[in-house]
Amino acid sequence: MDRIATNSAYNSVLNNLMAAEIAQSTAGNQLSSNEKASDLKGYGTGAEVLTAMQATNSQVTGYLNNSQVVAAKLTMQDTGLNQVATSATDSMSSITNAIATGNGATLMQELQTSFGDAVQGLNTQFNGEYVFAGGQVNTQPVTATSLSSLTAAPSIASLFHNDNRQISTQVDQNTSISTGFLADQVGTPLFTALQSIEAYNQGPNGPFGATLTPAQQTFLTQTLATLKTVSTNLNNVVGQNGLAQAEVTNTQAALTQRQTMVQGLIGDATQPDLAKATTDLQQAQLSIQATGQVFQALKASSLLNTLSTGLA
Repeated sequence: MDRIATNSAYNSVLNNLMAAEIAQSTAGNQLSSNEKASDLKGYGTGAEVLTAMQATNSQVTGYLNNSQVVAAKLTMQDTGLNQVATSATDSMSSITNAIATGNGATLMQELQTSFGDAVQGLNTQFNGEYVFAGGQVNTQPVTATSLSSLTAAPSIASLFHNDNRQISTQVDQNTSISTGFLADQVGTPLFTALQSIEAYNQGPNGPFGATLTPAQQTFLTQTLATLKTVSTNLNNVVGQNGLAQAEVTNTQAALTQRQTMVQGLIGDATQPDLAKATTDLQQAQLSIQATGQVFQALKASSLLNTLSTGLA
């Protein structure tokens, strides 16, 4: 018996065609974008987890960016602190040589050079800001320019213009790194020792000449002991900065590892199985072709065609 009612068959074919086109579009989009879906709705129940992972990745990236800035600042601090520590060491060497040779003719000139190096170190800048100025990052923390400034100033403290704010930066959820070395804390002991030498050179027992007097040699020997303590303390400060650098390096390694893990999880959640997407695309295309053939077959067996054949 010939079929004359094809309405339900057409509906079935149309539904299959729409499903195949949706499957083709989904698979095609996955292959072209390398993503499972174009929005969170496409991830269904996994959307909440994906959102949480993306938030974690953003947080870790933010901490990594902070740590990179801190690492760069600590490197500049290390340069400045080493310059101050070296100036103390150079001052000791100049005094030791003067005592050993009994000649102080060039001593004050050499100490002036060392003092200038110390001032330059304490005025170290990072990104245009003074790193040893505390919160007053736009104010040069040390204005002294010569050894005579040390004796002309009303006090050593008046030569420093930093405040007492010690800067710290959050580099992960549980770690803050202090980058708050202050110019007055670092430089005061060295400036005080050099001030005493400048004052002595200007006083009744000075200046230091080609031949040091016994009194001058005794004074310089005593000052040398003071500078040794100053130098030791400055090297300790350099070491503290080094410990902070090591902590930042370790934190960066941990953050990088965590970022890699989270990004891997995000990739697993968002990146499609390309082999499966390719297979799905091929199956969808075959379904569309098959549905087209069925549609043609239904059209050929429709009531209209049956009536037309009978009338002929």
